Amino acid sequence: MARKRKYTKSQLREAGQGYLFMSPTIFTLLLFLIGPIIFAIFLSFTRVQLLGDTSFTFVGMENFSRILDDTRAGIALRNTAFYVGVVVPVQTILALVLAATLNAGLKAEKFFRIVYFLPTLTSSAVLVMIFMWMYRPDGFINSILGGVGLPTYNWINDPNIALISIMIMNIWATAPFFMVIYLAALQDIPDSLYEAADLDGANAIQKFLHVTVPLLRPVTGFVVIMGIIGTFQLFDQSYMFSGGSGGPDNSTLTVVLLVYQYAFAAYDQMGYAAALAVLLALVILTATLIQRKLQKDEEVY
Repeated sequence: MARKRKYTKSQLREAGQGYLFMSPTIFTLLLFLIGPIIFAIFLSFTRVQLLGDTSFTFVGMENFSRILDDTRAGIALRNTAFYVGVVVPVQTILALVLAATLNAGLKAEKFFRIVYFLPTLTSSAVLVMIFMWMYRPDGFINSILGGVGLPTYNWINDPNIALISIMIMNIWATAPFFMVIYLAALQDIPDSLYEAADLDGANAIQKFLHVTVPLLRPVTGFVVIMGIIGTFQLFDQSYMFSGGSGGPDNSTLTVVLLVYQYAFAAYDQMGYAAALAVLLALVILTATLIQRKLQKDEEVY
């Protein structure tokens, strides 16, 4: 039988002091992080009445089963999955290539670091406004495409192009942030490994594929996870491009935008919106756990 451990007065006093110093942080986490999560889960199982006498009626799994019959929820899930499936790999590869290029010792390296990182420093709203101007039928991008004889597009109002327009903007804006992470990791790769590869007759591409890429696997795992979490939460760009509707023809409707519409544009859909948010959180959690399972080396970070 295990003996119960006895603490001395000094140990209890020291532990009490520790919890006392941590109490502001613990209170903040409970109030602004843990509390809202628990409340959102509670809402997902209720029908909320906000007008008149506020009420919360327990409805079990009704809100979750309703998702299966909601056509717009299916469209939002497909749009979000397509967006994540394209943006995450493209921005990861682009960030790695940009970092490797800057790390190769090019002239004006510091200048290009600043230029590449500028989109990350710009607010999302400003970026959207800039790109909406460039995406106009007579805007900057169509002028360039038309000038070299390529077809032009209605980037914002064509249902087949609208979501791709947002993808291009986000890849351009987020890849530099991940580039900085890759660049820091590249500084830690020992030169001796590249010197050994030189002795074996490897060229630049072979060294990149067989030395750089394998040694950056833990960093790549981190970048992919951060990319998955960020892209699943696409909202502001989609909202501004479509004026909050998710159009044209629901082509830019994402899960988070749909949650917003049900939660704040409808008066009695708060419970259903919470169910969608919980479902999205489970999808992100599942995707992250799968990625961590496939990327076991990530634990070193």
